[in-house]
Amino acid sequence: MISIRIQNLTKRFGSTVALHGLDLTIRPGELFFLLGPSGCGKTTLLRSIAGFYIPEEGSILFGEDEVTRLEPHKRNTGMMFQSYALWPHMSVAQNVAFGLEERKVPKAEIKTRVGEALESVRMGQYAERKPNQLSGGQQQRVALARALVIRPRCLLLDEPLSNLDAKLRLEMRTEIRRVCKEFNLTTVYVTHDQKEALSISDRMAILESGHILQVGTPREVYRRPTRKTVAHFIGETDFIPGTVKGVEGGHIFVETAIGRFEGLLGDPARMPAVGAEVTVSIRPECWRLGGETRDVNCVAGKIGEAVYLGEVAQYAFVPARGGEALKIYELNPRFVGRSTEKALYASAEVDDVVVLLD
Repeated sequence: MISIRIQNLTKRFGSTVALHGLDLTIRPGELFFLLGPSGCGKTTLLRSIAGFYIPEEGSILFGEDEVTRLEPHKRNTGMMFQSYALWPHMSVAQNVAFGLEERKVPKAEIKTRVGEALESVRMGQYAERKPNQLSGGQQQRVALARALVIRPRCLLLDEPLSNLDAKLRLEMRTEIRRVCKEFNLTTVYVTHDQKEALSISDRMAILESGHILQVGTPREVYRRPTRKTVAHFIGETDFIPGTVKGVEGGHIFVETAIGRFEGLLGDPARMPAVGAEVTVSIRPECWRLGGETRDVNCVAGKIGEAVYLGEVAQYAFVPARGGEALKIYELNPRFVGRSTEKALYASAEVDDVVVLLD
């Protein structure tokens, strides 16, 4: 296992700056996700780690070894691409063996290592088949085995599940995590899929326009986003603009057009002044509907629209004071036919209210 350290990394393409002086440390054996919208710089960062791009400034270290300008094949990374890039004329075993043959590994050792790699991804019985005789999920496993067989220092995955259907993606999320932990591999995984990142990552970095906005565990990033951009990208949320009316013991009191809120700062290092304009962020599943009012974190209104989805009902809750409807999710809904005329109150706990400065 190795750590990966990114220090002041800058990458340009002509006049466009793709990465702006990034600093990031990925711990040994960690399954680390780079997450963000298209064009945010996540693939550029991954390809810089792999050696396909050489940065203009900064450094990349594998453990204590600097690899910033080292050729890709000398970094000994296992790379898995979105397209899988399997040779159609070769068998499964030949595809997996290709990297070892290029490294002049003895034939007897190649046979042993290919067998071990295929067994590790549960594809041993398909060794003689051609890629076109495999399902998408099986091809994905072969590509993973090919990346593992060289015994890489780290594993780099570029949106590996994007070509699979929803059911296979769910299956392969767990499989990828199992393999990475079984091999004790430091793994960097690029995706724009929030559910992939939340379900299997150890930590993640959220990128936008070549900048890292936040690094943390899935729970930290989801429960305590530090910016509106992060809260908006990771899951659904209700944004309510307001003004800071008081600060007490780490709690922030915010006056909004639909009520008074008490919450916690998304970024505790940036304390707002009284009178500052802020945004209250509350996840739809954090609201509770009822018939009783509260002094804070409570909005009067009624349901404007209800959508039943089985395990959850989604409501558009229209505040009595006007303004945009709030998104509210009710798990295991007993009855979705709540009267759209009856006045209700939507309330949230203090720990579920996040106050964002920008």
